[in-house]
Amino acid sequence: MAGGTGPARKRTRAHGRDETEEERADRLWAELLQELRVAQTGVQILFGFLLTVVFQQRFVELSTTDRNIYVVTVVLGAATTGALIGPVSFHRLLTGRRLKPQTVQWASRLTVLGLVLLLCTMAAALLLILRVATDDTWAVWLVAGIVVWFVVCWFVLPAWTLHSEATGPPPEK
Repeated sequence: MAGGTGPARKRTRAHGRDETEEERADRLWAELLQELRVAQTGVQILFGFLLTVVFQQRFVELSTTDRNIYVVTVVLGAATTGALIGPVSFHRLLTGRRLKPQTVQWASRLTVLGLVLLLCTMAAALLLILRVATDDTWAVWLVAGIVVWFVVCWFVLPAWTLHSEATGPPPEK
């Protein structure tokens, strides 16, 4: 319906942009794809590395606890990969059905879930590596510190920015 007046054709000035709901969805989708490219590359490298660990000679020397941590880490890595590749599948299966805004919303949710799973994967991988490289006490504290750092960088700073923008001074008249 080119030139129609339905909800998708209605122009809005949300967030300082003059765009339709569909144009906004297209822009947000393009931005999300760029973000996913960065995250997927790191996850694929980490997951590929994790898959090779079991074939190393020293793997048989790991304690039962370390082997269990390894299994959890590999499962988390697989779940992370699924969540971060999920938006591509979501988009592909819904393309042409006029559901772009909903697709972007669900893809964004999958991406946030992927980031949470990536945080867990990184923590588990670090725990395994640091348990082998140091004593157990140091490993736990180092991993806890890194998890806090990731949470601050990935979630707290964006939330703080949103909060400060929402509660900032009123615009001048």
